[in-house]
Amino acid sequence: MPLTRRPVRILSTAAALLLSATLVACTGAPESTPTPTPSASATADPDVTPTPTPEPIPVSDSIDAITVAGEPGSAPEVTIPTPFAVDETRTRTLVEGQADVPVAEADSLVEVHYVGVNARTGEVFDTSWEDGTPRMFQLDQVVPGFTKGLTGTKAGQRILIVMPGTDGYDASGGNPNAGIQVGDSLAFVVDVVTVAAQQATGVAETPELPVTLGEADGKPTVTIDSASTPPAELLVAPVIRGAQRPVAAGEQIMVKYRAWSWKTGELVEDKFDNPVAGNLDDTIEAWKQGLVGQPLGSRLVLVAPPSLGYDKPSQNPPIEAGDTVVYVIDLLFSSAQG
Repeated sequence: MPLTRRPVRILSTAAALLLSATLVACTGAPESTPTPTPSASATADPDVTPTPTPEPIPVSDSIDAITVAGEPGSAPEVTIPTPFAVDETRTRTLVEGQADVPVAEADSLVEVHYVGVNARTGEVFDTSWEDGTPRMFQLDQVVPGFTKGLTGTKAGQRILIVMPGTDGYDASGGNPNAGIQVGDSLAFVVDVVTVAAQQATGVAETPELPVTLGEADGKPTVTIDSASTPPAELLVAPVIRGAQRPVAAGEQIMVKYRAWSWKTGELVEDKFDNPVAGNLDDTIEAWKQGLVGQPLGSRLVLVAPPSLGYDKPSQNPPIEAGDTVVYVIDLLFSSAQG
């Protein structure tokens, strides 16, 4: 990724993730072990009425009794006939997702808003709506019910996911800090904001370009007439226009890209086989200006003049001072959570 000249650590896809404490899959021991108490026979008091054993919660094979009010883009209100338990992870789509956008797979990187409710008590135990910032997750690093429920979803979709304790926190002894006991079923209402793309996906466009765009071995190619005068201003042209939300300033981004020198016409950087991730603020000025507002899923041709790119020589990538650089960039994902 074309960085500014101050040192910066490039984030891998995995390192870019910040997982919610209540959604991370965990197989370790509970945080604390109850202190052993004397036997019942040694402490029995005939004047004290024993606490009755809670009645088992009937297990339902339907989630139709759970209702959700509110529109996507705002916090939902979830009503559960407590105490409630479900037999297996079940879902109900409340709002359909967008057309022509990537579908989440079991290991996809996603950005979501959500609220989590304990189905035994009806109490909210976790929500992204409190601070208004969506959360990003890798779906193979969260509790199984969340993975199962979000696999197959798309940006724009609102979905109700209800999971038994076996797909929630039973394996880690519950989650005492969140008031979750072993056996508790959990209900999540999730708004899918973004699903990471594997490649540019959207509507093809044919803008006028100062270079010739092609493809070889599944990668974009650029042919440059190095004898011609390069554009003096920043040029950003979508050749595939994605349908997901636009990139915002200062976000973490994940991209694939290739770069060519205008002076030599040679490929000087190739990051198309494996996506790279980092903060947009740590890239060259041409990227900071050119990527903001572009829809995720897009493929862009970006021509960076020296004043916004490399007015001084660079070793990585190898670019002479004053050279114009032509990029082809696939915008795969971005998130405000860094």
